[in-house]
Amino acid sequence: MSGRLEAIWIKRAHRGSMDAVTGGRLVAGRGLVGNADQGRRRQVTLIERERWEALMRELGGAIPPAARRANLMVSGVQLARTSDRVLRVGSCRLRIAGETRPCERMDEALPGLRSALAVDWGGGVFAEVLDDGEIAVGDVVQWEDGNQEPGTRNRS
Repeated sequence: MSGRLEAIWIKRAHRGSMDAVTGGRLVAGRGLVGNADQGRRRQVTLIERERWEALMRELGGAIPPAARRANLMVSGVQLARTSDRVLRVGSCRLRIAGETRPCERMDEALPGLRSALAVDWGGGVFAEVLDDGEIAVGDVVQWEDGNQEPGTRNRS
Protein backbone atom coordinates (compact mmCIF):
# COMPACT_ATOMS: atom_id res chain seq x y z
CA MET A 1 0.00 0.00 0.00
CA SER A 2 1.40 3.39 -0.91
CA GLY A 3 0.60 6.97 -0.09
CA ARG A 4 1.55 10.42 -1.28
CA LEU A 5 3.69 13.33 -0.13
CA GLU A 6 1.09 16.09 0.30
CA ALA A 7 3.18 19.02 1.54
CA ILE A 8 6.70 20.12 2.46
CA TRP A 9 7.53 22.89 4.94
CA ILE A 10 10.89 24.39 5.83
CA LYS A 11 11.48 26.16 9.13
CA ARG A 12 14.35 28.54 8.35
CA ALA A 13 14.87 29.73 11.97
CA HIS A 14 14.19 28.36 15.45
CA ARG A 15 10.56 29.22 16.31
CA GLY A 16 10.30 30.70 12.82
CA SER A 17 7.48 30.39 10.31
CA MET A 18 6.96 27.24 8.30
CA ASP A 19 7.50 28.03 4.62
CA ALA A 20 5.64 25.82 2.14
CA VAL A 21 7.73 24.58 -0.77
CA THR A 22 6.94 22.22 -3.65
CA GLY A 23 10.24 20.37 -3.43
CA GLY A 24 13.30 19.98 -1.30
CA ARG A 25 16.56 18.15 -0.83
CA LEU A 26 17.19 15.61 1.92
CA VAL A 27 20.74 14.98 3.13
CA ALA A 28 21.58 11.72 4.91
CA GLY A 29 22.32 12.23 8.59
CA ARG A 30 21.35 15.92 8.38
CA GLY A 31 17.75 16.52 7.30
CA LEU A 32 15.95 18.88 4.97
CA VAL A 33 18.24 21.48 3.36
CA GLY A 34 17.38 24.96 4.58
CA ASN A 35 15.60 23.75 7.72
CA ALA A 36 16.82 25.15 11.04
CA ASP A 37 17.05 21.72 12.68
CA GLN A 38 19.97 19.93 11.02
CA GLY A 39 21.81 16.81 12.09
CA ARG A 40 20.03 16.14 15.34
CA ARG A 41 17.91 13.12 16.16
CA ARG A 42 14.81 14.87 14.77
CA GLN A 43 16.15 15.41 11.25
CA VAL A 44 12.70 15.39 9.60
CA THR A 45 9.22 15.47 11.14
CA LEU A 46 6.11 14.00 9.51
CA ILE A 47 2.35 14.16 10.03
CA GLU A 48 -0.58 12.38 8.39
CA ARG A 49 -3.11 14.39 6.40
CA GLU A 50 -5.97 12.11 7.44
CA ARG A 51 -5.11 12.45 11.12
CA TRP A 52 -4.82 16.25 10.87
CA GLU A 53 -8.21 16.52 9.16
CA ALA A 54 -9.83 14.30 11.81
CA LEU A 55 -8.36 16.45 14.59
CA MET A 56 -9.68 19.62 12.97
CA ARG A 57 -13.18 18.08 12.81
CA GLU A 58 -12.91 16.90 16.43
CA LEU A 59 -11.79 20.32 17.69
CA GLY A 60 -13.98 22.37 15.36
CA GLY A 61 -10.85 24.04 14.01
CA ALA A 62 -9.79 25.15 10.58
CA ILE A 63 -6.13 26.03 11.00
CA PRO A 64 -3.68 25.06 8.27
CA PRO A 65 -1.55 21.94 8.82
CA ALA A 66 1.62 24.08 8.77
CA ALA A 67 0.59 25.05 12.32
CA ARG A 68 1.73 21.56 13.42
CA ARG A 69 5.26 22.65 12.48
CA ALA A 70 6.17 19.36 10.76
CA ASN A 71 8.36 19.18 7.66
CA LEU A 72 6.36 16.66 5.65
CA MET A 73 2.65 15.83 5.39
CA VAL A 74 1.84 12.41 3.98
CA SER A 75 -1.41 10.68 3.11
CA GLY A 76 -2.30 7.03 2.64
CA VAL A 77 0.16 5.68 5.25
CA GLN A 78 -0.32 5.41 9.00
CA LEU A 79 2.54 6.68 11.15
CA ALA A 80 1.41 5.53 14.62
CA ARG A 81 3.66 2.96 16.32
CA THR A 82 6.17 2.78 13.46
CA SER A 83 9.48 3.28 15.30
CA ASP A 84 12.44 1.69 13.51
CA ARG A 85 10.52 1.20 10.26
CA VAL A 86 11.82 2.67 7.01
CA LEU A 87 9.55 4.93 4.98
CA ARG A 88 10.42 5.66 1.38
CA VAL A 89 9.53 9.18 0.19
CA GLY A 90 10.23 9.38 -3.52
CA SER A 91 13.76 7.99 -3.89
CA CYS A 92 14.78 8.74 -0.28
CA ARG A 93 14.50 6.55 2.79
CA LEU A 94 13.64 7.77 6.29
CA ARG A 95 14.03 5.64 9.42
CA ILE A 96 11.27 6.49 11.88
CA ALA A 97 12.96 7.27 15.20
CA GLY A 98 9.92 7.96 17.36
CA GLU A 99 6.78 9.86 18.16
CA THR A 100 6.82 13.66 17.98
CA ARG A 101 5.49 15.15 21.19
CA PRO A 102 3.43 18.32 20.73
CA CYS A 103 4.67 21.49 22.44
CA GLU A 104 2.85 24.40 24.06
CA ARG A 105 2.83 26.26 20.72
CA MET A 106 0.05 23.92 19.57
CA ASP A 107 -2.41 25.48 22.04
CA GLU A 108 -1.37 28.93 20.79
CA ALA A 109 -2.52 27.81 17.33
CA LEU A 110 -5.77 26.20 18.54
CA PRO A 111 -6.90 25.65 22.15
CA GLY A 112 -6.93 21.93 22.97
CA LEU A 113 -4.71 20.96 20.04
CA ARG A 114 -1.73 19.94 22.17
CA SER A 115 -3.77 17.40 24.16
CA ALA A 116 -5.49 16.09 21.04
CA LEU A 117 -2.16 15.58 19.26
CA ALA A 118 -0.75 13.70 22.26
CA VAL A 119 -3.20 10.81 21.77
CA ASP A 120 -2.01 7.76 19.80
CA TRP A 121 0.87 9.44 17.93
CA GLY A 122 -1.39 12.21 16.62
CA GLY A 123 1.54 14.63 16.61
CA GLY A 124 3.30 12.53 14.00
CA VAL A 125 6.81 11.12 13.95
CA PHE A 126 10.41 12.21 13.61
CA ALA A 127 12.90 10.44 11.39
CA GLU A 128 16.52 10.06 10.44
CA VAL A 129 17.35 10.68 6.76
CA LEU A 130 19.13 7.63 5.28
CA ASP A 131 19.64 8.81 1.67
CA ASP A 132 20.53 12.04 -0.10
CA GLY A 133 17.99 13.04 -2.71
CA GLU A 134 15.30 15.33 -4.01
CA ILE A 135 11.70 15.07 -2.85
CA ALA A 136 8.62 16.81 -4.27
CA VAL A 137 4.96 17.19 -3.43
CA GLY A 138 3.18 14.31 -5.16
CA ASP A 139 5.97 11.77 -4.62
CA VAL A 140 4.96 8.22 -3.73
CA VAL A 141 5.32 7.36 -0.03
CA GLN A 142 5.47 3.72 1.09
CA TRP A 143 6.89 1.47 3.77
CA GLU A 144 10.04 -0.24 2.59
CA ASP A 145 9.00 -3.49 4.28
CA GLY A 146 5.89 -3.88 2.16
CA ASN A 147 2.22 -3.87 3.10
CA GLN A 148 2.54 -4.65 6.79
CA GLU A 149 0.17 -3.05 9.26
CA PRO A 150 1.44 -0.13 11.34
CA GLY A 151 3.30 -1.15 14.47
CA THR A 152 4.73 -4.33 12.99
CA ARG A 153 8.27 -4.76 11.82
CA ASN A 154 9.95 -6.77 9.17
CA ARG A 155 11.75 -9.49 11.17
CA SER A 156 13.99 -10.73 8.36
